Amino acid sequence: MTATDSRPTIRVGVFIPKECQLLDMACVDVFGTMSHEYFTILGDGVPSPIANLAPSVKIFYISTVQPNNPIPMTSAAHLCCTHHLSDPAVQPGKLDVVLVPGPDPATDWTKHPEATDWLAAHAARAETDILSVCTGIYLCGAAGLLRGRKACGPRNLQGDLAKKFEGVQWVGEEMRWVKDGNLWSSDFGRLR
Repeated sequence: MTATDSRPTIRVGVFIPKECQLLDMACVDVFGTMSHEYFTILGDGVPSPIANLAPSVKIFYISTVQPNNPIPMTSAAHLCCTHHLSDPAVQPGKLDVVLVPGPDPATDWTKHPEATDWLAAHAARAETDILSVCTGIYLCGAAGLLRGRKACGPRNLQGDLAKKFEGVQWVGEEMRWVKDGNLWSSDFGRLR
């Protein structure tokens, strides 16, 4: 957390190395709508004591494509990349939260070591929370973040996840989300 004008700033990196499910990425809006900046737009809709407690939120859209290039999403949507993963502004120690929305679960992440290394370096910092949404757990697994932890992923893919990533206590059959250390994992798409 950094301070700007004495207001704390939460720096959120949305990590989409190749592509992702549009719905899984959309949860970043929770961070944006809980910011001081958003509360200020709402005016009298948010009591000033609450708005004054809210931090500033800075969101980065990080990928392997260059800034200002599109990152593919499902449903023919695209998101504009703001930072390449090599940018100094998004290196370990610079982000408070890394959100990993769900990519294609068939992606072979061994062909993308720049992505898995980047994510592993952030996860190695206890002060950086890693938030995996749905199939984002595949990228987290490929980055070595799961061994020895409890984790959750898409309920219908629990068997596949168990085959691909050993040494993980999979709780997706019972739980919608779980936190283990600085890793938060979820099955965003499943309804109970």
